[in-house]
Amino acid sequence: MEIHTNDKEVTEKEVTLHLLPGEQLLCEASTVLKYVQEDTCQRGIYGKLVCTDFKIAFLGDDDSALESDETQFKNKLIGENDITLHCVDQILGVFDEKKKTLFGQLKKYPEKLIIHCKDLRVFHFCLRYTKEEEVKRIVSGIIHHTQASKLLKRLFLFSYAAATQNRTASDPQNHTVMFDTLKDWCWELERTKGCLKYKAVSVNQGYKVCERLPEYFVVPIALPEEDISHFQGHGIPLWCWSCHSGCALLKMSALPKEQDDGVSQIQKSFLDGINKTIHRPPYEILKTEDLSSNFLSLQEIQTAYSKFKQLFLIDNSTEFWDTDIKWFSVLESSSWLDIIRRCLKKAIEITECLEAQNVNVLLLEEHASDLCCIVSSLVQVMMDPHCRTRFGFQSLIQKEWIMGGHCFLDRCNHLRQSDKEEVPVFLLFLDCVWQLVHQHPPAFEFTETYLTVLSDSLYIPIFSTFFFNSPHQKDANMGRESQDAQSSPLNLLTVWDWSVQFEPKAQTLFRNPLYVEKPKLDKSQRKGMRFKHQRQLSLPLTQSKSSPKRGFFREETDHLIKNLLGKRISKLINSSEDLQDNFREFYDSWHSKPTDYQGLLLPHLEGPEIKVWAQRYLRWIPEAQILGGGQVALMSKLLEMLEEVQRLQEQVEERHHSQAALPAEVPPAPRHSARLSSLFPFALLQRHSSKPVLPTSGWKALGDDEDLAKREDEFVDLGDL
Repeated sequence: MEIHTNDKEVTEKEVTLHLLPGEQLLCEASTVLKYVQEDTCQRGIYGKLVCTDFKIAFLGDDDSALESDETQFKNKLIGENDITLHCVDQILGVFDEKKKTLFGQLKKYPEKLIIHCKDLRVFHFCLRYTKEEEVKRIVSGIIHHTQASKLLKRLFLFSYAAATQNRTASDPQNHTVMFDTLKDWCWELERTKGCLKYKAVSVNQGYKVCERLPEYFVVPIALPEEDISHFQGHGIPLWCWSCHSGCALLKMSALPKEQDDGVSQIQKSFLDGINKTIHRPPYEILKTEDLSSNFLSLQEIQTAYSKFKQLFLIDNSTEFWDTDIKWFSVLESSSWLDIIRRCLKKAIEITECLEAQNVNVLLLEEHASDLCCIVSSLVQVMMDPHCRTRFGFQSLIQKEWIMGGHCFLDRCNHLRQSDKEEVPVFLLFLDCVWQLVHQHPPAFEFTETYLTVLSDSLYIPIFSTFFFNSPHQKDANMGRESQDAQSSPLNLLTVWDWSVQFEPKAQTLFRNPLYVEKPKLDKSQRKGMRFKHQRQLSLPLTQSKSSPKRGFFREETDHLIKNLLGKRISKLINSSEDLQDNFREFYDSWHSKPTDYQGLLLPHLEGPEIKVWAQRYLRWIPEAQILGGGQVALMSKLLEMLEEVQRLQEQVEERHHSQAALPAEVPPAPRHSARLSSLFPFALLQRHSSKPVLPTSGWKALGDDEDLAKREDEFVDLGDL
């Protein structure tokens, strides 16, 4: 393929490279053509491709509408054409129109460079018009700084922290509980009424007992503190959360398997003693859930996501339409949605034990830092409305994931040391939460945009939150354990300080305007309504209770599945048939009642109810967008109605309290809805494709592209196609 150009076209517009404190330029190349992704004609923008110790950036004559008033959602750290080094997933080179994965030392350098990102962006760069020496330098530099294994201390995180040591960037509005002090754990115990049976301990202060555990945590009040150090923290039930009924959710890392019978007997006796502190029938009953043996494996999660993400790493619109015909088969074969359903189902099972059976539940896993984090967090999101507020959700992540010792450094493969350890466990959790947000929007204070941005923050090496395997590793590398009095510890930023990334106006998109807050009752109301559950803005009872043998959704869709979707997709439609009787009764009973958004919250598990998180996975594909449609259009219209109702209420109150008659007011001009994309606010950062949202085979029957562009809002009858 040839690209005709001339000197005027190749002339670059001088664009300044903005470097963060501590950021250094490593290599650069001029006269690089960045292709417009959705353009099959391979047109693009000329500019300069640079690589720093923080990001890969393209500096070109960018005529996109980023500076317009419509695009206020702009990250202050990362631009549209910036890729942090940790966000690079794969680098491909094109040699004679053939793609090849690039790694290590190259003997021949490509004419095109393709970068696949972990946030599912795809960048295409043409190096055909770049000087040979610059091509060698930029390609080798990008491969080395994104693919080669590195030391923890060489992360940009430390360079940035050292350069901003004397600056204060903390957000005074951030009320996230960090759980790095004994006081924080005591506060959580008091909040959940768990202080009667559990105690916060500081036996691991200075990480004397175990480097895997945090300095402070909560254990059963009857557990002797000397037992904690017996097996270096293994085999100890760690408190996660207490239910209103008094039962609790706990987790435990399994004791290492021993071949020696004597040691095994000692371990058994130790566990029997531990078990008696939380299992005292008939007053307290304990149910143990071994997640390592009868649940998911990390290998399953890794394999499923590897297949799933290929649906979204699209090079151009032609490839998008070519893969459209096999979309459902690839989606099903990936098993990603099924894994989400299994996680939600397991969380409901645990919830049923706590809520209906009133028993303590102990989650067991090898290190209690992967699947335990997912299940315990989901249970709390479902049962505790505090965890559905933004600060409550952030505090939950701090408690269960950061202090819980989830190995973010390994699971995100930030150091590029082991691809086998890279498993998107935290992303799976966020996807599960998104399913709940999507099914029950009024129950959550935060939006899906907040969850999407949070998933992107996994790869920004400025915040310490997701770049360590444990609190001990963080403290050791910050210098807090250093004996040198002259060296002050580094002050690392936390991702919860959103003002570092976004302006206040952009942060308004994190808050759900339709959130149903917990009603604040005065003392007189509290006395008469202490034991009654209030259902604020409840939905009408539209569903009848499901038959014991058939799920509600299954009965309505069997005929449709057999005739339209076929046996392949019908496997996704799972009713309550495969669940235990008590679980099915609990699940169906809850869904047959109006929803209390400040009470227990359960997701629908039926296959069609578990959906693809479109905003995160499809946001960079223009063909997948619906201009002026989708959930965003519905939300925008609801907001306009709320604003109108609020304005009218204010006018009524003004007239009611005013002594004199108010003069007649001129009614305000009606507000016209902005024609937003269904993938707002991210879709505005892309140039929209002019291709019709129809398969290629249908284009000719409808006319040429120009005619379709003119008839954008016109109804097209497809009956004759």
